[in-house]
Amino acid sequence: MQKRQQGLTLIELMIVIAIIGILGALALPAYQDYSIRAKASEMLLAAGGCKTAVNEAISSASQADVSASLPKVCENQNSQYVTRISADANGVITVVGNHEALRGSTSASANSISLTPLQTGNTPVSGNTDGGKPIASWRCGPSSTNGMPLKYLPGSCKAN
Repeated sequence: MQKRQQGLTLIELMIVIAIIGILGALALPAYQDYSIRAKASEMLLAAGGCKTAVNEAISSASQADVSASLPKVCENQNSQYVTRISADANGVITVVGNHEALRGSTSASANSISLTPLQTGNTPVSGNTDGGKPIASWRCGPSSTNGMPLKYLPGSCKAN
């Protein structure tokens, strides 16, 4: 009685390795995009404290002009993926991502997100005249300088 040899031939092993390589080549870019989108979501979460501070500063102001106090409400706030969070005189928050943490982005400098407070509809807050009024919502998107590409922004940020 002859024993039949079992196992894979060299050709079969090479085909399996080629299939694994092709699948890996397709999955790696998708994983890198997913990783950057997750870090961009973390950037928005890190801005939550600043959003609360800006909202409080505007809605509880006793005078209409809050433009001098708004840039001070978000000082010294950062996280693992955030280099800087700042607000301007109109309450617009700019979140600058940590370039090293956001590796894989299409551009080394395209790493900032902007959050704009809105009074009603699409009317942005004016720090000179809107103190004491409530903020109705926030508009999110890439900042005007070094804005993060839309494909990396979280879904809640793309819709605005």
